[in-house]
Amino acid sequence: MSRVLVIPDVHLKPWIFDNADKVGRQSYDTIVVLGDLVDDWEQGNNLELYKKTLDRAALFGLEHPNSLWCYGNHDVSYLWDQMESGYSIVARETVIDGITKLERTVGERYKFVHKIDDVLFSHAGLSERFVLHECGYHMKEIEDILSKVNRMGMRDLWRNSSPIWVRPQHSFIRMFRDDLFYQVVGHTPVEEPLEACGVLTLDLFSTYPDGTAYGNQKLYIVDTITRKYKEAKCKKV
Repeated sequence: MSRVLVIPDVHLKPWIFDNADKVGRQSYDTIVVLGDLVDDWEQGNNLELYKKTLDRAALFGLEHPNSLWCYGNHDVSYLWDQMESGYSIVARETVIDGITKLERTVGERYKFVHKIDDVLFSHAGLSERFVLHECGYHMKEIEDILSKVNRMGMRDLWRNSSPIWVRPQHSFIRMFRDDLFYQVVGHTPVEEPLEACGVLTLDLFSTYPDGTAYGNQKLYIVDTITRKYKEAKCKKV
């Protein structure tokens, strides 16, 4: 698996999955969804949109057994009952039901961090500090580290340095073994793909509060061997 179609932060835009379905399947080998399916500006009472988005995600996961899924901070905030920016009390039960349905649909494909070749995919990124502090200096093998991280819960992950929260785009943060691993993340809105310090940020569907697009609203395919990326071309229907 070397060509990965990346679906970044959805934030109640189910049509992103429709766009992904228009990408020719011969152009990629697998799909990674980077998390944050829910919450958006002024949509906290729009239960229909929450349900539509989560139902669409579950259907996409069913129709694409080659898709891998990452938890985002907005998604687990409901599972862990941690209020944050955008959290909707009104939508709480709808989100929990929807995420639970998605977990049943995709099973072991839903994790905090995925590794394909020497590329790590997560919502925000795996930092050196997080691995050393939360996994321990004794852990050397990447598979053991990821296994431990993917079993973690709120106590370990609800912190600024974790794979659902860290922001290396805002200040210098050493990412885990950046001499060996390349990372692909969402979480931090960018206008165009941002590649810096071994991290490719693809949160390109975010908007301003008035709904105006902030990012370029394009999907990208990442080659995990060459570490190059290109725009995913959507078929006309």
